[in-house]
Amino acid sequence: MAGLTIKKRHAIKKSQLIALMKKLQTAIGEDAALYSSPIIEIAESPSKFNIYVIDKKPLVMEQDGWAFPTLRGAVMRPFSGRRIVVDMGAVSYLINGADVMRPGIVSVTDDVCAGSPALVVDENHGKPLAVVIPFYDAAGITALEKGKAAKNMHYIGDELWNLEL
Repeated sequence: MAGLTIKKRHAIKKSQLIALMKKLQTAIGEDAALYSSPIIEIAESPSKFNIYVIDKKPLVMEQDGWAFPTLRGAVMRPFSGRRIVVDMGAVSYLINGADVMRPGIVSVTDDVCAGSPALVVDENHGKPLAVVIPFYDAAGITALEKGKAAKNMHYIGDELWNLEL
Protein backbone atom coordinates (compact mmCIF):
# COMPACT_ATOMS: atom_id res chain seq x y z
CA MET A 1 0.00 0.00 0.00
CA ALA A 2 1.39 3.36 -0.98
CA GLY A 3 1.70 5.67 2.00
CA LEU A 4 0.46 9.21 2.31
CA THR A 5 3.14 11.72 1.36
CA ILE A 6 3.48 15.27 2.57
CA LYS A 7 4.45 17.66 -0.22
CA LYS A 8 5.22 20.53 2.15
CA ARG A 9 4.05 22.03 5.39
CA HIS A 10 3.98 25.51 6.85
CA ALA A 11 2.80 27.27 10.00
CA ILE A 12 -0.77 28.55 9.94
CA LYS A 13 -1.67 32.17 10.58
CA LYS A 14 -3.17 33.33 13.85
CA SER A 15 -6.59 33.81 12.24
CA GLN A 16 -6.48 30.25 10.89
CA LEU A 17 -5.46 29.00 14.33
CA ILE A 18 -8.42 30.75 15.96
CA ALA A 19 -10.82 29.30 13.36
CA LEU A 20 -9.36 25.81 13.83
CA MET A 21 -9.67 26.00 17.62
CA LYS A 22 -13.31 27.15 17.30
CA LYS A 23 -14.09 24.15 15.10
CA LEU A 24 -12.33 21.84 17.55
CA GLN A 25 -14.22 23.37 20.46
CA THR A 26 -17.50 22.78 18.63
CA ALA A 27 -16.50 19.14 18.12
CA ILE A 28 -14.98 18.17 21.48
CA GLY A 29 -15.79 21.05 23.81
CA GLU A 30 -13.33 22.17 26.47
CA ASP A 31 -10.96 19.33 25.55
CA ALA A 32 -9.97 21.37 22.48
CA ALA A 33 -7.41 23.06 24.76
CA LEU A 34 -5.43 19.79 24.66
CA TYR A 35 -4.61 20.56 21.03
CA SER A 36 -3.44 24.13 21.41
CA SER A 37 0.18 24.90 20.64
CA PRO A 38 2.18 28.02 19.79
CA ILE A 39 2.97 26.62 16.35
CA ILE A 40 0.54 24.51 14.35
CA GLU A 41 1.47 23.56 10.82
CA ILE A 42 -0.75 22.53 7.94
CA ALA A 43 0.57 19.68 5.83
CA GLU A 44 -0.12 19.74 2.10
CA SER A 45 -0.91 16.26 0.83
CA PRO A 46 -3.23 14.45 -1.58
CA SER A 47 -5.35 13.39 1.44
CA LYS A 48 -9.10 14.05 1.54
CA PHE A 49 -8.48 15.95 4.80
CA ASN A 50 -6.49 19.02 5.75
CA ILE A 51 -3.92 17.65 8.17
CA TYR A 52 -2.65 19.81 11.03
CA VAL A 53 0.71 18.98 12.58
CA ILE A 54 1.14 19.74 16.27
CA ASP A 55 4.48 18.98 17.95
CA LYS A 56 5.60 17.21 14.76
CA LYS A 57 2.66 14.77 14.82
CA PRO A 58 -0.50 14.77 12.65
CA LEU A 59 -2.99 15.31 15.48
CA VAL A 60 -5.93 17.13 13.86
CA MET A 61 -7.81 16.72 10.59
CA GLU A 62 -10.30 19.06 8.96
CA GLN A 63 -12.83 18.59 6.19
CA ASP A 64 -16.08 20.23 5.06
CA GLY A 65 -16.33 22.75 7.89
CA TRP A 66 -15.44 20.43 10.80
CA ALA A 67 -12.21 19.69 12.61
CA PHE A 68 -11.56 16.62 14.75
CA PRO A 69 -8.55 14.87 16.29
CA THR A 70 -6.98 12.11 14.23
CA LEU A 71 -6.67 8.67 15.82
CA ARG A 72 -3.07 9.48 16.70
CA GLY A 73 -4.34 12.68 18.32
CA ALA A 74 -6.98 10.74 20.28
CA VAL A 75 -4.33 8.31 21.53
CA MET A 76 -1.72 10.93 22.42
CA ARG A 77 -4.13 13.51 23.87
CA PRO A 78 -7.25 11.64 25.04
CA PHE A 79 -10.51 13.56 25.24
CA SER A 80 -13.94 12.69 26.56
CA GLY A 81 -17.14 12.74 24.60
CA ARG A 82 -18.30 12.07 21.04
CA ARG A 83 -17.84 8.31 21.45
CA ILE A 84 -19.42 5.24 19.98
CA VAL A 85 -18.46 2.10 21.90
CA VAL A 86 -18.40 -1.15 19.92
CA ASP A 87 -18.11 -4.78 20.99
CA MET A 88 -14.89 -6.71 20.40
CA GLY A 89 -16.43 -8.58 17.45
CA ALA A 90 -16.59 -5.34 15.45
CA VAL A 91 -12.93 -4.41 16.00
CA SER A 92 -11.42 -6.51 13.18
CA TYR A 93 -13.91 -5.09 10.68
CA LEU A 94 -13.40 -1.47 11.74
CA ILE A 95 -9.61 -1.62 11.50
CA ASN A 96 -10.04 -2.85 7.94
CA GLY A 97 -12.14 0.20 7.04
CA ALA A 98 -15.68 -1.14 7.42
CA ASP A 99 -18.53 1.19 8.34
CA VAL A 100 -20.08 0.94 11.80
CA MET A 101 -23.07 -1.39 11.87
CA ARG A 102 -25.76 -1.16 14.55
CA PRO A 103 -25.48 -4.73 15.93
CA GLY A 104 -21.86 -4.06 16.99
CA ILE A 105 -22.64 -0.90 18.98
CA VAL A 106 -22.67 -1.24 22.76
CA SER A 107 -23.28 2.41 23.73
CA VAL A 108 -23.27 5.96 22.38
CA THR A 109 -22.58 9.21 24.25
CA ASP A 110 -25.38 11.78 24.13
CA ASP A 111 -23.23 14.35 22.30
CA VAL A 112 -22.96 12.26 19.10
CA CYS A 113 -24.64 14.20 16.28
CA ALA A 114 -25.56 13.17 12.74
CA GLY A 115 -23.05 14.49 10.21
CA SER A 116 -20.45 15.47 12.83
CA PRO A 117 -17.38 13.30 13.47
CA ALA A 118 -17.26 10.88 16.39
CA LEU A 119 -14.66 8.52 17.80
CA VAL A 120 -15.23 4.76 17.83
CA VAL A 121 -13.63 2.91 20.76
CA ASP A 122 -13.61 -0.73 21.85
CA GLU A 123 -15.62 -1.79 24.89
CA ASN A 124 -12.82 -3.53 26.82
CA HIS A 125 -10.02 -0.97 26.76
CA GLY A 126 -11.60 2.20 25.37
CA LYS A 127 -8.90 2.37 22.68
CA PRO A 128 -9.68 4.53 19.63
CA LEU A 129 -10.36 2.47 16.49
CA ALA A 130 -11.84 4.89 13.97
CA VAL A 131 -13.14 8.36 13.30
CA VAL A 132 -16.62 8.14 11.78
CA ILE A 133 -19.43 10.33 10.53
CA PRO A 134 -22.70 9.10 12.10
CA PHE A 135 -25.83 8.93 9.95
CA TYR A 136 -28.01 9.56 13.02
CA ASP A 137 -27.71 11.36 16.33
CA ALA A 138 -27.25 9.37 19.58
CA ALA A 139 -30.97 8.69 20.09
CA GLY A 140 -31.38 7.59 16.48
CA ILE A 141 -28.46 5.18 16.70
CA THR A 142 -29.74 3.53 19.88
CA ALA A 143 -33.24 3.25 18.33
CA LEU A 144 -31.86 1.38 15.30
CA GLU A 145 -32.07 -2.40 15.29
CA LYS A 146 -29.90 -3.10 12.24
CA GLY A 147 -28.10 -1.38 9.40
CA LYS A 148 -25.29 1.15 9.01
CA ALA A 149 -24.97 3.68 11.80
CA ALA A 150 -21.84 5.58 10.71
CA LYS A 151 -19.39 5.95 7.82
CA ASN A 152 -15.75 5.15 8.55
CA MET A 153 -13.50 8.11 7.61
CA HIS A 154 -10.16 7.27 9.28
CA TYR A 155 -9.12 4.01 10.92
CA ILE A 156 -6.12 2.25 12.42
CA GLY A 157 -3.83 1.12 9.62
CA ASP A 158 -4.96 3.60 6.95
CA GLU A 159 -2.66 6.11 5.22
CA LEU A 160 -3.21 8.85 7.79
CA TRP A 161 -2.53 6.48 10.71
CA ASN A 162 0.75 5.35 9.08
CA LEU A 163 1.88 8.87 8.20
CA GLU A 164 5.38 9.56 9.54
CA LEU A 165 6.85 13.05 9.47
